[in-house]
Amino acid sequence: MGHSYAKIQQGCLSDAKYIASPHFNERPIGEMITLLVIHNISLPPNHYGGPYVEQLFLGKLNPHQHPYFQTIYQLEVSSHLFIRRNGEVTQFVPFDKRAWHAGISTFEGKANCNDYSIGIELEGTDFEPFTLVQYSVLAKITQCLQHYYPIEHIAGHSDIAPGRKTDPGPYFDWSFYRSLVTQKVIF
Repeated sequence: MGHSYAKIQQGCLSDAKYIASPHFNERPIGEMITLLVIHNISLPPNHYGGPYVEQLFLGKLNPHQHPYFQTIYQLEVSSHLFIRRNGEVTQFVPFDKRAWHAGISTFEGKANCNDYSIGIELEGTDFEPFTLVQYSVLAKITQCLQHYYPIEHIAGHSDIAPGRKTDPGPYFDWSFYRSLVTQKVIF
């Protein structure tokens, strides 16, 4: 619980576990990182733990491990960060690179959110609350990112891909998250 994600070195959180995803590319030249996008993910759906989210982001998900995986194993997707229920953080793509988390998306009239956003996946679903440690870690990371990058907005995946995506879902407590981000001390 005492993690402080105070440093970003070479586009990565110094305290996060780093596993390189092949699913990324360069941001457009001159594009500033101005948006943070919050997602939720669980694999299989509504199940926590296990290696499956990591395998998906690495392009190594075995379609025979679960029937649902047969529908997604060929997707080329990634996120900059994944925050598990216990607060453990894994980084898959450096922040200065373009992770493939948003898909077809628009924010305030500007398309292709992957070009100018950082994507953070929370281990969770649309059907139950996130953990307090997830909020705490997310808030600390948000403050760190705001220090290093010109982030102007924070949105949910559902905000940038309405009708197509529902995450982070109705159980994500935006007001609680905002209150933690604006506090100087979270613990």
